[in-house]
This record gives sequence, C-alpha cells and structure tokens, in this order.
Amino acid sequence: MGEVPFRAHMTLHPDRLWIWRKAVYVDENQRTWLPISIEVMDRHSRQVLMRQEDIPLGEALRPSQLSPSLLPLMWQLYPGRRYRGSDSSFWRIVYHLEFSGIEDMLLEQLPDPE
Repeated sequence: MGEVPFRAHMTLHPDRLWIWRKAVYVDENQRTWLPISIEVMDRHSRQVLMRQEDIPLGEALRPSQLSPSLLPLMWQLYPGRRYRGSDSSFWRIVYHLEFSGIEDMLLEQLPDPE
C-alpha cells in the first residue's frame, strides 16, 4: 500500500483581521477569514476557529450596521503568539497551520488580568 504524505505546515499570522460583514473578516492582504466555530467555555473564555477561505467581499458594513457578536470587530497581532481585540481582550494563537490547502487558526480568549 502506498502511504499518503502528511503535508501540514505552519504559516505566518495575519497582522490584523477586520470585520467586513457578518461572519467575514479581512486581513491586510485582502484574504477573507471566516469564524467556523465559536465555543464559549464561560463568561470570559472562548475559542474560535478561523478559516481562510476566498469569498467575494461585496460591500463592507459599518460597525453600527452589525449585530452584537461574541467576537471583536478587529484583532491586531501582538508579540507572544497572541492577538489583541478591539474590545481590549487578548487571544492566544493555539495553532495556525495549513493542511491540504486549508488554512486554519484556532484562537483562545485569555482571562482578563486581575
């Protein structure tokens, strides 16, 4: 039997992710990212799986046109494999890899410092 080679590799993290419209974020290279799943552990702890998928952008919505969300309107990359959200939350990059042409990034909200 022939073996299928395992082809997964780490990739560069986007510097910023901005909300474009409901459930669509855009990075600095105009690549679109979708929150595939959101898991709420408790009031201040969430995980979100972001997947890079090329979709037509269409018109951007203003933040006032968006309904409330569990996720920040923007994330900015910070040192130490983490993002800071526009709501001042911090999110740890659990993993960010590309496998078979699909790029996934799992973010986990960090507890607020006491």
